[in-house]
Amino acid sequence: MHKDLEKILLTREEIAARVRELGAQITADYEGRSILLVCILKGAVTFFSDLAREIKVPAEFDFMVCSSYGDATDSSGFVKIRKDLDSDAANKDVLIVEDIIDTGTTLSRLKPILEDRGAKSVKIATILNKPSRRKANVTVDYNGFEIPDAFVVGYGLDYAGRYRNIPYIGILKESVYKARIL
Repeated sequence: MHKDLEKILLTREEIAARVRELGAQITADYEGRSILLVCILKGAVTFFSDLAREIKVPAEFDFMVCSSYGDATDSSGFVKIRKDLDSDAANKDVLIVEDIIDTGTTLSRLKPILEDRGAKSVKIATILNKPSRRKANVTVDYNGFEIPDAFVVGYGLDYAGRYRNIPYIGILKESVYKARIL
């Protein structure tokens, strides 16, 4: 276990098993159709890559960069789109792939944008869901794990750009992020 973690929340094996299940569910739900998978960078890239390999229907990939955190541990409530889609979402079944849904602020603003662009459907897949912190109404269509209110890192999730390459998900020690605030 990484020295900055309080504990491991989800092992590499638990994550892989759940991603396989989500991929099978998405494949069944989109049978006979193709989808546009939209990865929300940077945090979702690991989950996106693993999930995409488990989806067995034709899929296009595209990427967006949205942020409501910066280097903080709490959402600012303001969403910035730093990189938009390169492809057109019109008349496509869109699946937004996110690392974690916490307050729901980012997705509550992003989903309507894609719907307004004429997407045939817009659904959401996340590896982590933290409903106890929800401030915006967001429907999660494909939910990996519901987790407690703790600051987690690993499997693509970071704190101030660090810890993304940890292959499991762990709870960051409070002393690590409190030291940065001081």
